[in-house]
Amino acid sequence: MRAELKFSCIEYKFNRSAALDLNRLSAPTMTLADLLARPFGTIQELVAFAAQRKPDHPAIILDTAKSNALGTASSLVSITYSALDHQINRVAASLQRDGLVQGDAVAICAETSIDYVALFLGILRVGGLVVPLPPSASAENLTGMLLNSKAKWLFLDLGVDLIWGLPAAAHPNLKRISLDSSSIAQPWSSWLSENDKPTSVDTQPAWPFNLIYSSGTTGVPKGIVQPCAMRWSHIQRAHLNGYGADTVLLTATPLYSNTTLPALLPTLGMGGTAVMMAKFDTRRYLELAQRYRVTITILVPVQYQRLMDDPNFDSYDLSAFKAKFSTSAPFAAMLKADVLKRWPGGLSEVYGMTEGGGRCQLDAHVHPDKLHTIGKPSSGADIRLIDELGNEVGPGEAGEIVGNSPAMMEGYYGLPEKTREAEWFDKTGKRFIRTGDIARFDEDGFLILSDRIKDMVISGGFNIYPSDLEEALDQHPEVKESAVVGVPSREWGETPVGFVVLKPEARVTAEELRIWVNAKLGKTQRLADLKFIETLPRSEIGKVLKRQLREMYSA
Repeated sequence: MRAELKFSCIEYKFNRSAALDLNRLSAPTMTLADLLARPFGTIQELVAFAAQRKPDHPAIILDTAKSNALGTASSLVSITYSALDHQINRVAASLQRDGLVQGDAVAICAETSIDYVALFLGILRVGGLVVPLPPSASAENLTGMLLNSKAKWLFLDLGVDLIWGLPAAAHPNLKRISLDSSSIAQPWSSWLSENDKPTSVDTQPAWPFNLIYSSGTTGVPKGIVQPCAMRWSHIQRAHLNGYGADTVLLTATPLYSNTTLPALLPTLGMGGTAVMMAKFDTRRYLELAQRYRVTITILVPVQYQRLMDDPNFDSYDLSAFKAKFSTSAPFAAMLKADVLKRWPGGLSEVYGMTEGGGRCQLDAHVHPDKLHTIGKPSSGADIRLIDELGNEVGPGEAGEIVGNSPAMMEGYYGLPEKTREAEWFDKTGKRFIRTGDIARFDEDGFLILSDRIKDMVISGGFNIYPSDLEEALDQHPEVKESAVVGVPSREWGETPVGFVVLKPEARVTAEELRIWVNAKLGKTQRLADLKFIETLPRSEIGKVLKRQLREMYSA
């Protein structure tokens, strides 16, 4: 017998404060449309504007899941715009008290919470650089990201106390604060100042907004620097996708993910309500969607698959939905068709990279005959296809996708050579970002994705780089060489599988080796299966033929 889903709602309440200089925003005739029409603005200004105009409107409703022997219960915590703005100001003042200056990096490695959002926006309010880190990463990976980012603060919680197993010498100047006020570091409750009047900072478009890491459990991970101008363009573009003051967003992906931020930031910027799930669960998602009359959601394809597979899906009232978005992984045409048939509201697939540049969108409800594509280039995006020599290909030919748009990274943090590798320039000197994906345009200008140059595996919406897993496998003393590929998975979309050639007289079993390497990897990277083979299939120039390995595994 399964326990019923239980809700209890607690509301954060604080006194209103307008520590940020809002004189330019407080004119009675000023509207949200006026603010969004500016060439540049900030999310922190928009939240302060919402706090003035609609102080008691719920900004965030957080669903926290707790499991026990009887089932899963859920507790709801909410915060109004007035209280959120007040909390952001306290964070900003606390960071300035600690000596933060413009450009200083502040790392966050914690589970989803309202305080996480307030911290994120508070860092921005004083010109800091937000570094959201994945709690599922290995200790080695976290070390690399912290050292690369040069973060001076690390906010974490009990769920990620793995970091405390690292030698203190690895981060001698890092100030640690426990976001959940646990005893693993200075508690958030004692670190947070009562002062709610930070010194005003005039944010500039070129200032770094956040630093998002894209890969790696070994070696130097790549940090993607997204400038404030890039995030502002995301907020401005959201109007075209149906975001507004009446938006009720439901998200079920983590705050360190670039899947979540392009949906959360516009919702808060426009004064809507963001319903956030600390952990995805199909039944809980459907309950929240019905209860709060959700209008917009963004999910990765595997979450759509799990929802459509839920036997109770059709019994929920989802009629309030206006738009649904999918990103971060390939979205099967059959699954798109099922969502269109059974789930009210529009459905759009967004193709792009955290690095920015190449962005396409397929509005599946408008083009049901193009479900096998990823759509057309978005407004302002210039998409080209190039061959191996960097030359543009002819009409109908396949090539690597490169893209230019107002939303582009500055580069990989501290890695100028990696940045240059990711760039392509046309004959006029226009800068594009390389995607590593192979595609072709059909006769109507829709882009058909065919393969990934980098052989990246996308599992549950998370990027997994086979080279990282191969490097970990090759560290085992009985492994001669290895290769990792992604294979189809109904549960995860894709899942990584390893192929290993052992050294002579090796004694390790496949399962023993799989357990050994998974202990070295982050939770989202672990191998689902491992096979021993005599030799790896290779091309004439020695390249491992991973397509043959995928076919071998399927057979």
